[in-house]
Amino acid sequence: MPRLVYCLLLASLAVSSVSAAELVVYTERKEPLVKPIFDRYQRETGTTVRLLSDGAPVLIERLAAEGANTRADLFMSVDAGSLWQAAERGLLAPVKSPALDAAIPAHLRDPQGRWFALSQRARTIVYSTARVKPAELSTYEALADAKWKGRLCLRSSKKVYNQSLVATMIERLGAERTEAVVRGWVANLATAPFADDTLLANAIAAGQCDVGLINTYYLGRLQHDTAGYPVQVFWANQAGSGAHVNISGAGIVAASRHKAEAQKFLEWLASDAVQADFASVNFEIPARPGVKLDPVVAAWGKFKADPVNVSVAGHRQAEAVRLMDRAGWR
Repeated sequence: MPRLVYCLLLASLAVSSVSAAELVVYTERKEPLVKPIFDRYQRETGTTVRLLSDGAPVLIERLAAEGANTRADLFMSVDAGSLWQAAERGLLAPVKSPALDAAIPAHLRDPQGRWFALSQRARTIVYSTARVKPAELSTYEALADAKWKGRLCLRSSKKVYNQSLVATMIERLGAERTEAVVRGWVANLATAPFADDTLLANAIAAGQCDVGLINTYYLGRLQHDTAGYPVQVFWANQAGSGAHVNISGAGIVAASRHKAEAQKFLEWLASDAVQADFASVNFEIPARPGVKLDPVVAAWGKFKADPVNVSVAGHRQAEAVRLMDRAGWR
């Protein structure tokens, strides 16, 4: 009997060792963008990182349903609002990490330490280089002016990126002023809203509209693939609040059995050595200041970002959706 107990103990220790050398990430960020990074971590540390990829709402509901039985150690999303929702539902654990606090600016992380940005994704104005002069552009709000009637393209209001932009505007301008701006945008539309930002950028290139609002990495892909692509970035609100930024980020799952290893992985993702690769694979901006930019991104020039904490995208999201619906943005 003592020998049997001893063998069972050894088996238990072996299972624990294997489990501790493996992390599971529930990720909204697409597999081609993260798997090379995850594989690099395995090569450097010996810890395997497995992923399950789906939309944030699906992953959040899965985490909630699995509860204490989940295998997930980290949740990764491409929107601050989704991270906020997961945290508010108690699905993410607060982390105390001097390394993360030093690496990630305060406005790009949860004030309670439940999630942290890993890259920034600006949503700003883009314009036709053939039909619009940069001097004609200034702010998000100015796109509601009558001069842009029949010249503006937007993506569907159902996309969370637009909801987060409007949520931030509500925080900055108030609901009444924001609704007036959004109504002006709708009145200026050249065509029905697009399903994605690539279609929107191509519509500008084709002359269907002259200006629009997109996440800059969509334009980065197009500029990288097509020399002389006739659409360019304009950094909005540089004399005031700064351009809107959202994030791709992650937090440690509250029910994770490997929180210490998950924290090491999160700190590694935020390190100087990794940040450039994490962001440049998708033409994004590193969350950590001072990290080298991809040449396509660097060519857009330096810009002032809105310093509001990105968690606003979450706690004002429902209000933003209602406002967009009232304004007729479909």
